[in-house]
Amino acid sequence: MISVEEALAKVLDNVTVLDTVQTPILEALGQVLAEDITAEFNIPPRDNSAMDGYAVRAADTAGATAASPEVLRVVGAVAAGEVSETSVGPGSAIRIMTGAPLPAGADAVVQFENTDEPERPEAATEIGIQKAAAPGLNVRRAGEDVTAGSVVLPHGREISPAEVGVLASLGRSTAPVIRRPRIAILATGNELVDIGQPLTPGKIYNSNNYSVAALVRYYGADPQLLSIARDDEASVIASLREGLTADMLITSGGVSLGDYDVVKEVLARQGEIAFWTVRMKPGKPLAFGMLRGHDAAGNERPVPHLGLPGNPVSSMITFELFGRPAILKMMGKKNLALPQLEAVLADPVINPDGRRIFARAVLERQGNGYRAHLTGPQGSGILTSMAMANALVVIPEDRAEMTAGETVTALPLNWHFSEGQVYFAD
Repeated sequence: MISVEEALAKVLDNVTVLDTVQTPILEALGQVLAEDITAEFNIPPRDNSAMDGYAVRAADTAGATAASPEVLRVVGAVAAGEVSETSVGPGSAIRIMTGAPLPAGADAVVQFENTDEPERPEAATEIGIQKAAAPGLNVRRAGEDVTAGSVVLPHGREISPAEVGVLASLGRSTAPVIRRPRIAILATGNELVDIGQPLTPGKIYNSNNYSVAALVRYYGADPQLLSIARDDEASVIASLREGLTADMLITSGGVSLGDYDVVKEVLARQGEIAFWTVRMKPGKPLAFGMLRGHDAAGNERPVPHLGLPGNPVSSMITFELFGRPAILKMMGKKNLALPQLEAVLADPVINPDGRRIFARAVLERQGNGYRAHLTGPQGSGILTSMAMANALVVIPEDRAEMTAGETVTALPLNWHFSEGQVYFAD
């Protein structure tokens, strides 16, 4: 058996950042920019009004008060999207809307609230300014957001809703991003039945494919569900071939020490296995290696294979610890580790065999810190314990027991939270 750190290092050493594609900006949400985004023009392109009001020369408003307003001639009006052909000269003003370009001659905008407009008839030819304006008041300067020629978004930046807005403001409909990995997902076992089919004696529904596919999609990759492989070499080989054009193949089941666990034997002949047991619980029978695959053009290339255990909890936890960072690395992301925090353990945990335990727990705020309650029985087949959990509590290999009240490391699971629990962002 190897350690969790050794296993993760082997996985990450064998996956690489994928190639670049041009993607519509809405579809690029969560992807990483592969190139710098440079502005071709200023934003805003011209000085414009930050308020609804009157464009004026600040000097003409000197000394203005509500009791003694400075009265200016109204020589025009300009709305957002228009450009005034009339300039502001001495003693004049132009009615202006938010976002409209500042007329020539004006150097400030007096908002409506500081004028006597409510007291005047509609389309009045004069306006009383009731508060002096300094040059630049309520004016957005050309280029104050973005300057032409500047790098607005650097390569390596993950695209969030704000970046989508910035790209749109630059007039870009697509963005050069590192493409999403395509992850082939295969469950193995004679006992499995796909959802929607009758459940006969001795059979169980294939939940692993769907929980793993949901995790793959949650972290930004595209899942490809393969047909269930039975516990014989021919079936495993046939199903594996379906996934050998993907960027990674994830299997569940068939990697332990059982008589019918044929996946690792088949994989050894189809490629090479880097490891197949890890010092952790749940998830000890975890395999990783490289298969001989091919791209869409038929060119041979290695395909990373992550062999998850068959138990549903083990499958999800090992994906979080090894599949998640591999996918994030392929997408060009830098922050690969789950967030960590300290919590006070509310329940004792026994560690009988010197493996690192990842116990399912609910984190709740307690004063300035957190308290971790186990979700109940920790059997690796109790999938509902994952549905209840919002974190994994880590019990070190060298601790045979941890008692209630001790401080532990907790790994928040961002994909699950509910009322009364804590939501954590990366």
